[in-house]
Amino acid sequence: MIIGLCIAFFIVIIDQLVKYWTINQIELHSSLPGIPQVFDFYYLRNTGAGWGILSGKMNLFYVATILILVYLVYLLYKTTPQQRLSQIAYGLLIGGALGNFIDRLLNGYVVDMFRLLFIDFPVFNVADMALTFGVIILMIVILFDLEKEGAHDVTNI
Repeated sequence: MIIGLCIAFFIVIIDQLVKYWTINQIELHSSLPGIPQVFDFYYLRNTGAGWGILSGKMNLFYVATILILVYLVYLLYKTTPQQRLSQIAYGLLIGGALGNFIDRLLNGYVVDMFRLLFIDFPVFNVADMALTFGVIILMIVILFDLEKEGAHDVTNI
């Protein structure tokens, strides 16, 4: 469980630091160069989810996030020391959810800053990346039954 909590804490800190940097270094709806033809830093305020879905529905986001966070903390608490991949996934999910929740509570929007230049994709942030990787890890654990009872310690995989 400690692994997951440490990861969540780390994600929230990094996410908030990058958002602070973005707000102080980039004008709203402006960009700074990143890696050419890969990504740049584009400051956007998102009042919804990806592609602006549910824009302005903050109460829905507040309630959903609180419920999901409570459930994720419960799932993290229920993990065994051998379920390290699940602990990592839950830590990423908790950290990502908290990072964006902090923005919504303090600002009424989420600060996004990473814009992919090679595909039409929503601008995103560190918290969004943590959420995505957390879901991917959980899917792998579930699909390949990596942490079933009696399975080998996942650190040996």
